[in-house]
Amino acid sequence: MNDQENTVQVLLERLKESLSLTLDHFYPLVGRLATSKQENPHHYSIYIDNDNSPGAKFIYAAVNLTVSDILSPVDVPLVVQSFFDHDRAINHDGHTLSLLSIQLTELVDGIFIECSINHVVVDGTSYWHFFNTWSDIFMRNNSSISRPPVLNRYGPVLNLPFTHHDQFISRYEAPPLRERFFHLSSESIAKLKAKANGECQTNRISSLQSMSALIWRCITRTCRLPYNQKTSCIMSMNIRTQIEPQLPEGYFGNSVQTVRGIAKAGELLEQGLGWAAWRLREAVADHNNKAEWMKTPLIIRRCESVDPCDILVSSSPRFEIFENEFGMGRAMAIRSGYANKFDGKVNMYPGYEGGGSMDLEVCLLPELMRDLESDGEFMNAVGV
Repeated sequence: MNDQENTVQVLLERLKESLSLTLDHFYPLVGRLATSKQENPHHYSIYIDNDNSPGAKFIYAAVNLTVSDILSPVDVPLVVQSFFDHDRAINHDGHTLSLLSIQLTELVDGIFIECSINHVVVDGTSYWHFFNTWSDIFMRNNSSISRPPVLNRYGPVLNLPFTHHDQFISRYEAPPLRERFFHLSSESIAKLKAKANGECQTNRISSLQSMSALIWRCITRTCRLPYNQKTSCIMSMNIRTQIEPQLPEGYFGNSVQTVRGIAKAGELLEQGLGWAAWRLREAVADHNNKAEWMKTPLIIRRCESVDPCDILVSSSPRFEIFENEFGMGRAMAIRSGYANKFDGKVNMYPGYEGGGSMDLEVCLLPELMRDLESDGEFMNAVGV
């Protein structure tokens, strides 16, 4: 065994050992989904079964590619999707597939660590809580943690309006997309925020709202929609501290809802950046804390929720991503797999250099991405 093989073998063993210690704290991730149902009275609910489960999944793979092969191309190479387990899976597959899957892919000159988690079990906040804790346990070689997850399940078990899973399962296959990362420096984001607030004579528009408004306007422009066509910018929102009673910040589960800024396409483009950002700020401010969805729960089907006139902004530049090291130094970049990708999907991540910088992962049809790359408003804001 040569030195590189020995180094990777040691890394694999340490990763598996630290993962096992981490899962002692985040034990729902070793379970499987299970369905409980009865006829009279009608009852159909899905829960996590930790008793009848083979556990989480850990995979090792190797590929004859370099870090540069992954990060240098303008578009994210399709091969990156193969680094992620559970390709094309949907949440309901968690009845048979692991809720957590880790894949280490050995590159010629680097390591790619993949983490897939069922979205029924976690949201972005919970995902990075787990991943950050795993990295910390690896680095300290100690199973104690400073921020344990809160595993209490709050609220009632939902009684879903179904009798069989065939009534709500659907699978969505995205059309061929281009996926590209764009970088915004902290200075560029500060200018966008100042511009948006200046146009509205306020100081209440956030950097995230300013950035979302920019991408909403620019993608809408590329779509060449009719003037009166309604378009939306949908933003994911952590509601742990915004519902009553509040959930603790360490709540381990999925506590995300979406808010939607709406405008006519022509009006959105005629008005300035501040006008669009203010629409998004109002959408956030108008969000109420009433959990009406508990009374009428529904299943979100990707094939029905994707509207070519909308964009969806998710993830967050506030997540601690580049702090994860696993003994190899600071992470170089973040990439995501196939899941939840569609035309008009935008993920926001912190920039590598920190300081308020941001990376945008944009998914668009090829012709729309080409037009976005020629959009003056957008390209003046981003680094290439």
